[in-house]
Amino acid sequence: MSQYFQVNDLVLWNPSNRVAELFVRTSEAVAPLVDVPTGIGPMRADDYEIDLDVFVAFVDALVAQYLSSSHAILRSLLEGFVATALVMVDRAGRTVPSLQATATLDPRDVSVGPGGIAPLGDPKRLYELARRHAAAMAR
Repeated sequence: MSQYFQVNDLVLWNPSNRVAELFVRTSEAVAPLVDVPTGIGPMRADDYEIDLDVFVAFVDALVAQYLSSSHAILRSLLEGFVATALVMVDRAGRTVPSLQATATLDPRDVSVGPGGIAPLGDPKRLYELARRHAAAMAR
């Protein structure tokens, strides 16, 4: 069994039921971090309808949070979800503006080690992970 994430008739992703459920639950868990709605509608039959404008804003806010954080654990917790969501945004023909912006340190989640403040998130890492996820994401 599988479920569809789609925008009207455009299928963005068709994962197994458990993976779809985990993706939706993860979106609900991280949405308060950026205070932005997910854009993922309730499941009807085997489909999740995506409100594309809202979803892109949600993913953009998460990417901005990822890139502006020096906290390796926060970034690690976000990056699998964000990479998957980036594939969906790309399949919808949209882009995420934060990937092109210059990130500045978010003081809420600073990680300081022996060398000072740890580096910020790396957009190249997200691109590479998204590329690998795309190869594994059925439509």
